[in-house]
Amino acid sequence: MSEHPGHPPHTEADPVEINPEPFALTEPAEEKTPGPRPRSRTRTIVLSSLLAVGLAGASVVGLAAWRIASQKDATLTVPAEVAGLRVDSSEDGRSTGDYLQTALSAEVALDEAVGAVLTDGSDKDVLFFGGTTLIWMPESDLETAFGLISDEQGAVTGLHDVPAGPLGGTMKCGTTKSDGADMPVCGWADHGSLALAMFPGRTEADAAALFEDIRSASQKRN
Repeated sequence: MSEHPGHPPHTEADPVEINPEPFALTEPAEEKTPGPRPRSRTRTIVLSSLLAVGLAGASVVGLAAWRIASQKDATLTVPAEVAGLRVDSSEDGRSTGDYLQTALSAEVALDEAVGAVLTDGSDKDVLFFGGTTLIWMPESDLETAFGLISDEQGAVTGLHDVPAGPLGGTMKCGTTKSDGADMPVCGWADHGSLALAMFPGRTEADAAALFEDIRSASQKRN
């Protein structure tokens, strides 16, 4: 075949490669990234409950720590005079006071201890004794101290809480037997002090009120 002028010479075209795999006629859709799984309601409730318990526990611990810190540094002295009562400075009065504080110190570990007989000149002498130290469990130590009176006079019965007054802590009163008659016994304890008193010839109501007066006059905090 003759070549025509003005036309490029005929050459054999390069072969066309075809992908053997099928191909899409449209662009592939973008893959969706899975979002965060919704939080289980049960798990949320459990976590909330644990948080509430944790906060409640922290508040209880904080309150206990505050109470210990505010009560631990206490001093206790026998008031020279309170509610018409004076310290019995006779030989019998002094020896009885020494015996009471020694007996209490043998049962409860105290840093300082006091003891005295308070009298108004009648037969209604008040036997007062106590001491100071750091007390972790006031109510438990107070029960131990009441056990001392039980050993000496007979069991203290009918123990019950009475108002502790502005100094706080725990205060209880009950009765024991003395010469066949009921004798009121009261005691207080906080994180810094513990004291007891016996009130022969008085009613329990009078004893509780008088004991609060004695505490107010004898206990101080630093």
